[in-house]
Amino acid sequence: MARTLALFDLDNTLLTDDSDYLWGRYLSDAGLVDGPAYEAQNARYYALYKAGDLDIHEFLAFALRPLRELPLARLLELRERFVAEWIVPRVAPGARALIERHRRDGHMPVIITATNRFVTGPIAGLLGVPALIATEPERDAEGFTGRALDPPCFQAGKVARLKAWQSRYGYAGAYTYFYSDSHNDLPLLEQVDVPVVVDADPQLTAIAAARGWSQISLRGVP
Repeated sequence: MARTLALFDLDNTLLTDDSDYLWGRYLSDAGLVDGPAYEAQNARYYALYKAGDLDIHEFLAFALRPLRELPLARLLELRERFVAEWIVPRVAPGARALIERHRRDGHMPVIITATNRFVTGPIAGLLGVPALIATEPERDAEGFTGRALDPPCFQAGKVARLKAWQSRYGYAGAYTYFYSDSHNDLPLLEQVDVPVVVDADPQLTAIAAARGWSQISLRGVP
């Protein structure tokens, strides 16, 4: 088993956009939610996320509601088209090469993301990443409940989710790289052995410069 982990944030890191936000836009464009009102809320939450002011539980109550309200067969059909039409064109040009470089070096690639597993599971598959740590939508016998399991994989919750995953799969104490664009990931960036900042937001760019962290872009020609 690989003893080194290569952790990758997904949205605006391996992708050039945010899959959570795009999924909301996709549902709105498809007429499956109250279009203008839903899109306004979606945009508001995305702005709060970028500012570092997002109440993750409030957002998840909004974002996971369509999973509860739409039939699973319809959701799966929508998700397949969403990944093909909205995500494939937004894979960062250098993403696959970076993942493959770590794989060649014997490292275990893992996507770790605040976006829920229903949306991100097939995206991890698209990128050839075998392990995904994500916010987990709650399910019961009827299907999705519209709630998330605690803790959401966000900010300090991302650290907690990683530690639980490491314990479960035998990676406790593994040497760890982490690639991210967002200052919301500071709790995890500060925990890992090799923090790498990717096409970062202004707040994280400034922090990385002050701390001497590596800064790269995956958006040019790989």
